[in-house]
Amino acid sequence: MLKKCLAVLSITTLAASLAACGSGGGASSGTAEPSSSGAPATTASANAPKPEFKALLQYARFDPNAEVVAKFLNEKTGYKVTYDMLPVENPDDKLNLLMANKEQYAFMLLTGPQYSKLASSGALEPIDELVNKYGTNMKNVISQNSWNGAKLNGKIYGIPQTGSGTVVNSALIIRQDWMDELGLKPPTTRDELYNVMKTIKEKKNVMAMSGGKSPLLPEVLPTFGLTMIQSTLTTGWQDINGKLVNTVENPNMKKYLEFMKKLYSEKLIDQEWSLNQANKVIENFTSGKTAIISNGYFNAPTVQNALLKNTPNAKIASLPYLKGDDGKVQVMASAGISFYVGIPKWAEKKEEIIKYLDLKLDKDIHKEASIGKEGVHHKVENGNYYPILPIFNDQYNNASSFLTGVDEKNYPIYWQARVRKDPILTDAFNKNQEAAKGNMVVDPLAFAPPLEAIGKNSQKLQKLMEDTFLKYITGAEPLENYDKFLAQWKADGGDDMTKAANEWYAANKK
Repeated sequence: MLKKCLAVLSITTLAASLAACGSGGGASSGTAEPSSSGAPATTASANAPKPEFKALLQYARFDPNAEVVAKFLNEKTGYKVTYDMLPVENPDDKLNLLMANKEQYAFMLLTGPQYSKLASSGALEPIDELVNKYGTNMKNVISQNSWNGAKLNGKIYGIPQTGSGTVVNSALIIRQDWMDELGLKPPTTRDELYNVMKTIKEKKNVMAMSGGKSPLLPEVLPTFGLTMIQSTLTTGWQDINGKLVNTVENPNMKKYLEFMKKLYSEKLIDQEWSLNQANKVIENFTSGKTAIISNGYFNAPTVQNALLKNTPNAKIASLPYLKGDDGKVQVMASAGISFYVGIPKWAEKKEEIIKYLDLKLDKDIHKEASIGKEGVHHKVENGNYYPILPIFNDQYNNASSFLTGVDEKNYPIYWQARVRKDPILTDAFNKNQEAAKGNMVVDPLAFAPPLEAIGKNSQKLQKLMEDTFLKYITGAEPLENYDKFLAQWKADGGDDMTKAANEWYAANKK
């Protein structure tokens, strides 16, 4: 009866409905304090077998229980863990149902919005005291900055998991063979880029640049003093005189849109920009229909191999990051918390769960779970980690899915073995980081906890922004209507997001 009553309820009403339908009496289900078995019981059970756990991961295309990493962790820690995954379609709906049914997971890997909703509903256990008591490794390798980013209403409900450190993902790539043919030099400013695009279109009779879906071009935005990180729900915040302002409210956004509209009207950029998916953009470049695209380093092998298959003598180059109107280079970089590891309120043996999660962050266990055995899966040269192929790919390609927090100092170093799996990938990654060195800009909310107002409004306002900006660029709507868009953005939650962002920022900025 309990399951039937709860199955139709959303996460946000979960806490109240548990009381209304009648609780099943799960461990610690009625208190915010972690349960404690007491010293006598702990002593008596010291030699008992370690408990078995079930964990919930985000979707990926492999069987986690068959992975070498899963078996290694079970053997090395003495805890047996089996894994389920959320589905690729409607994962939040499935998570709602699992939580409503009080599914017996020991821990769950959660996105920021999932973490915020579950924590605010009372479905997650506060872990502050448990971490203080049993989380020796966690406290040593996870920064206070990250722990602050997991704090909601003064309590921590999950282990914050960062990843590869501060990374620049994309750059404009260009057909270097065409540049050589036309005697063109790499552009260093926005105006120089425009002139290169104009020359290529006229001389080669191709579209100068292809792109898709998003109106925001990450290599051009900063030339207008606009820094936006598109990969997070905290997109678009800038520190201006000590306060956070969303870039849609920056007057320079209108200038950026005017520039993009000019490129579109002169047919220098793809006329199907508003329709193209990412695969179409890559296809346009590799088939010779366009000279320039914004490309993630992770796509570099796919792009280069496809281009050379079609045009064996073609050459690719990354363009320099462009100077802004103030003569400075700014490059948008990703950083911050990727996931949170939460423990359901009704989970049993919470002390043992934290002990297990802490043991995974033991230096040797964490390193081998991340990149395998030295001399077998990876090698070290001059302090750098390189994969040994093909065994690294065969056995450790999916290792990051098993992370439940990382050693924030060392994991970014280990992680670089992953971008050394392919020389094309390695080259693209290294070029991006080197070209951006000293000029990286990180989202000021990168280490903020999931803020309720942003979680509630960000996705719908992101869609409003993207749809409206594409209309401005393509001429479907006059740019003179920008103030009308801005008024709607503010009224539909933008002002609430700005207020929440600044409240957190004022309390936490250094």
